Amino acid sequence: MDLSIFIDGDQGTTGLDLQNRLRGGEFRVRTLPASLRKDAAARRAALNESDIAILCLPDAAARDAVAMIENPSVRVIDASSAHRTSPGWVYGLPELDAQQGERIASALRVTNPGCYPTAAIALLRPLTDAGLLPRDYPLVIHAVSGYSGQGRAGAEAHEAGAGAHSLKVYGLALEHKHVPEIEAYAGLTERPIFVPSYGSYRQGIVLTIGLHARILPADVSGARIHECLGDRYRDAEHVHVMPMSSVSPMTERDPQVHNGSNDMSLAVACNERTGQIVLSAVLDNLGKGAAGAAVQNLRLMSRASQPAS
Repeated sequence: MDLSIFIDGDQGTTGLDLQNRLRGGEFRVRTLPASLRKDAAARRAALNESDIAILCLPDAAARDAVAMIENPSVRVIDASSAHRTSPGWVYGLPELDAQQGERIASALRVTNPGCYPTAAIALLRPLTDAGLLPRDYPLVIHAVSGYSGQGRAGAEAHEAGAGAHSLKVYGLALEHKHVPEIEAYAGLTERPIFVPSYGSYRQGIVLTIGLHARILPADVSGARIHECLGDRYRDAEHVHVMPMSSVSPMTERDPQVHNGSNDMSLAVACNERTGQIVLSAVLDNLGKGAAGAAVQNLRLMSRASQPAS
């Protein structure tokens, strides 16, 4: 089926990357010319004439766009954080559990995950589901993203030398908008501490979570956590669990190794002497963390639009 896709907010970082990923593909992609991007009537018409609308907008504008949709057959993928914990919206992380891909495929409204939450939830949800991580564990999550995570204006300012930095830690008010999303979909009952930062490279995320074996259930080890993640993602196309070896243990991770792809890799490092475990995830904040995830969800949703054979 030749689906019509309208990208609202096509000139932002996610919107531009999304167009590149969809160019020459199986969908008819529509955007508005520059003269009409802020024209409410033109946006309303484009939204209601599409099969699937992808919103690459700030949160308030995304809510406005959804309110403009009157055609009941229009389906939506929202790449903003406006609806990530809203009732009636399906969370767009196909790897969340065994049924999530089908939920996305049949959904009318899909909310794309945040880039940091994609990494944190992929590491944590299998462990809380399996009872290996207490849901009230006092988690501290650290992450470094490329500066493109600041959005198009922030990235352009960085590249122009205005406010450029080698590393910038932020979110220290402990009110980052991604935290409720992580808490909800990782299966937690206590709010984690989340400390994000921007590096001086353009894109790619490395996220780490430290665990203490002494406050985990008695039979939980780094090896058992690794086995749990391996079992969960064994058949996942885009999520890969890296080998764990006591002979040649992992000592470093490069946040840029998956740039340009929709892949994410997870790893477990542990020190049995100290009783400490570190979980880590690497992904492209513009790929699996944004436009790549939107394309993955779009392809799932398009399956449900195919005529029965």
